[in-house]
Amino acid sequence: MKWTLPNILTVVRLLAAPGLAVMFLYFSRPLADWYALILFVAAAITDWFDGYLARAWKQETKIGAMLDPIADKAMVVIALMILVGYAAEHWTPWLVLPATVILFREVFVSGLREFLGDTAGTLKVTKLAKWKTTTQMVAIATLFSQGIFEHHAVMSSLGMDELLRQQVLEGLVSDEVGLRWKVAAISWTGLLGLVLLWIAAALTLITGADYMRKALPYLKENR
Repeated sequence: MKWTLPNILTVVRLLAAPGLAVMFLYFSRPLADWYALILFVAAAITDWFDGYLARAWKQETKIGAMLDPIADKAMVVIALMILVGYAAEHWTPWLVLPATVILFREVFVSGLREFLGDTAGTLKVTKLAKWKTTTQMVAIATLFSQGIFEHHAVMSSLGMDELLRQQVLEGLVSDEVGLRWKVAAISWTGLLGLVLLWIAAALTLITGADYMRKALPYLKENR
């Protein structure tokens, strides 16, 4: 492997993927949420830089082309597993369903590439697939930030009974701890994150179908 800067960034992003789970194993919330969000956003930024630098410096390599989508998939899959795992406390199909679609497609396309072997180059990453990955990453980062707001809202309401909390949220009592904006942030980040995740799931289905269409000629039994 040629250790160019773009390839190094790709490898770092690949190694950062399991780091998301490590954050939640070794740190309590909200520190785990903060660290995971920072790590995920930093990795997402390197996803843009490694491709840009490889093209600008003419350092595109086969190993980089192979590792780049693997790193993206690892980041997305592990992040979705974490989000779905924590959503189990208040299970919602609005998160689980698009996450399932995305995970299924990633496994399916990976299997398709493996089956095609030397002809896997037929399934080149398209612009729509890149938009799909970008949408996934923005959605996941937004949902990670929702977890941060949830924790701070809970901490701000400690010592309040339900009546006082409701009065603060309705503006009947002074909001000295910023509870109202934190609860609003929970709603908006949750809604935005889910909308983006559903858009990503739709793009996932479209790109998955496109890859399947391109692979069909190579799947015929009489070849």
